[in-house]
Amino acid sequence: MDNKGTKKTAFTLFLVTILMFGFGYAMVPLYDVFCKITGLNGKTIRVVESEVKEEYKSDRIVKIRFDSNINGDLPWKLKSNVKTMKVQPGKFYEATYVVENLYNGDVTGQAIPSVSPQIASLYFKKAECFCFINQLLKPGEVKEMVVRFEVDKDLPEEVTALTLSYTFFRAKKVAVN
Repeated sequence: MDNKGTKKTAFTLFLVTILMFGFGYAMVPLYDVFCKITGLNGKTIRVVESEVKEEYKSDRIVKIRFDSNINGDLPWKLKSNVKTMKVQPGKFYEATYVVENLYNGDVTGQAIPSVSPQIASLYFKKAECFCFINQLLKPGEVKEMVVRFEVDKDLPEEVTALTLSYTFFRAKKVAVN
């Protein structure tokens, strides 16, 4: 192969490497946007409760099951104060989770929410949630955390129950230069 062909191949490989790195770097934000739009992976919508809200009346009841999980490398305990709740679509409710740091040092965790069945995630709206920010717990600290939510009144009729699940992961430390 001649010198010109070698330079062209090297440049092409360099360009492909840069593009692959850029694509890999952009995957998480692109995936989050995709999940928000499609409701895929149980991602939910964040809403702010309006003071001027039309009154919605219905006899419909939806059962919500609260699930809590801890990733293996996080030395915490997590549980919901209630296992299930019956709610009326169109109204806001609160649920409380309790987390405890079992480690003898500070630990920061991040909660990732998920709603199932998957279609229900499009109709589950959070106004306030501990999952919006990382949670720092001191050694032995116990903290109550609130999620304020609404099941949208347009939830399909065939969905009579859903599960709100939180999994806590150890938050990655961000290097600051």
